[in-house]
Amino acid sequence: MSFSFARVKAVLWKDLLELRKNKGMLWSMLALPSVIVLVPLGIVWTYVRDPHDPNLRAMALYYDFTINTDHAARFLVDKVLSDWFVLYLVMPVFVPILISSHAVAGEKEKRTLEPLLSSPVTPLELVIGKSLASLIPSVAVCLIAFACLCVGVDAVAWSLTKELVLPNLMWTFGVLVIAPLFAFFGNGVAVLISARVGDSRLAQQLSGLFVLPLVGLAAGQFGGVLKAGPGYYAALGAFVLLLDVGILFAARRLFDRERLMSRWG
Repeated sequence: MSFSFARVKAVLWKDLLELRKNKGMLWSMLALPSVIVLVPLGIVWTYVRDPHDPNLRAMALYYDFTINTDHAARFLVDKVLSDWFVLYLVMPVFVPILISSHAVAGEKEKRTLEPLLSSPVTPLELVIGKSLASLIPSVAVCLIAFACLCVGVDAVAWSLTKELVLPNLMWTFGVLVIAPLFAFFGNGVAVLISARVGDSRLAQQLSGLFVLPLVGLAAGQFGGVLKAGPGYYAALGAFVLLLDVGILFAARRLFDRERLMSRWG
């Protein structure tokens, strides 16, 4: 049977309609972006409120002993935004996991997998449709959160910087390139794990473990052990791209009709 975009679209709209009805998941999707936006805004505000605070100079010297302490507050604003990006990347991993784990493994719980596989939809079309139903809302949430962060940071920091701090080149590249790669990774992990365990709650728990390395990277950056910057994030994006390619090969081997029917039947 030839590949059909119409069938992919049908699966996509089916899952988006189900997501729209799931109010609890919609609120869960908004919780993390709210934290990602509000916390750095609060940190930037503490730096801008009293830019001549001696404690800011001490903090700036901890990260870079060559810094001109007269510009400590501005240095720390740039530093927290540079470091915070790795925590922002938790969002495009976490949100697809939240959606895909429910959408894929939920088919077994609702006992709708067999009729779905008995329809003209092929396993490849099924996976692509469900993946798009996860990726589209995830990328949209990430873009909206980034827009809110830009507006908030620029408004809070204007009295100190007298210029727009965000969007800068690193964040723009990260949001438009690296974040979608991470979203694809989160979705792929959730889909593969859901295909193996078939339980949405267990799939979410196991998939969520893949967020921990990002939290570890963030801890290293905030502690001054890792030096964040454009090159660092470009290398991180290249690494995730390789993981995405590996996930594509794994999904191609895993998702065939007989395997799904035997495992989830």
